[in-house]
Amino acid sequence: MKLLIADDDPQILRALRITLGARGYVVVTAQDGEAALQAAIDHTFDLVILDLGMPRLDGLAVIDALRGWSSVPVLVVSGRSGSGDKVEALDRGADDYVTKPFSIDELLARIRALTRRSAGSDDEPVIVFGPITVDLSAKRVVRTAGAVSEPIRLTPTEWLILEVLVRNPGKLVGKQVLSTAIWGAHATSDTGYLRLYVGQLRKKLEPDPSKPRYLLTEAGMGYRFEPGAASE
Repeated sequence: MKLLIADDDPQILRALRITLGARGYVVVTAQDGEAALQAAIDHTFDLVILDLGMPRLDGLAVIDALRGWSSVPVLVVSGRSGSGDKVEALDRGADDYVTKPFSIDELLARIRALTRRSAGSDDEPVIVFGPITVDLSAKRVVRTAGAVSEPIRLTPTEWLILEVLVRNPGKLVGKQVLSTAIWGAHATSDTGYLRLYVGQLRKKLEPDPSKPRYLLTEAGMGYRFEPGAASE
């Protein structure tokens, strides 16, 4: 089982890496929010353990970005003990909250509970729209015409954008949420690059890129994936 642990305290990271590693977990660590988000984009984790008070991108911002495209369980481990902090983290998409200092037995119990809860939802879906099939597990896109299937090559950034959108069918994904999920804390309000990549995706996936049927623009707000859409 693979865990991502994000905390700006190197002693906590070292202690958890050793303790959880000794119990059979594969542990990846990050010392700031941007690194945590990048690790979550680059790898598949069974659980994210997240501090709130991190530099470059705080824990709440990481939760916001993750929930734009991922359902990975998030366990917040924070020194903030106020009920308001807990409520906000849970409302933003965290699955559980542990206050520092904590016992390792309590942490292990929370990890077991969260990973049991998500064990039945590990299979990645296959999404089909028109002639396009997106296999999220294999990270593969195929166009089928009759009996012939042709793989479609996407760049890593194009894949990430498509993955976020198809995981949220029919839902508006805000431009800033999408940009942060792709580029982390370096994302800016300039969405030109995002428009460029969405345009490239349309050229590869849409029957008529100038009149998109599936990857729709919500002017001034973001993008929406409509698998059953008939027209723009």
